[in-house]
Amino acid sequence: MSTSSPDRIALQDGSHSMTYGELERKTNQMAHFLQTHGLQRHDFVAVCMNHSPELIVLLLGILKAGGAYVPIDPEYPEERIQFIL
Repeated sequence: MSTSSPDRIALQDGSHSMTYGELERKTNQMAHFLQTHGLQRHDFVAVCMNHSPELIVLLLGILKAGGAYVPIDPEYPEERIQFIL
């Protein structure tokens, strides 16, 4: 991800930006955290977050850890969220 252009901007949200190098480091940390806390290959992770750079880090971390994510819109009614879970 970051080998050819680690200093180029990968994500930008308003006044905050993240380089490819930072994104690589943060997604690796997230993947390690998830694996350390029991995420195994092919596990599903429900994700209910608003759009943000942190969401991208989480999704890529889940994929790097070998998992799959189930996106849940935070605007869904509670009953719908419970049905999905």
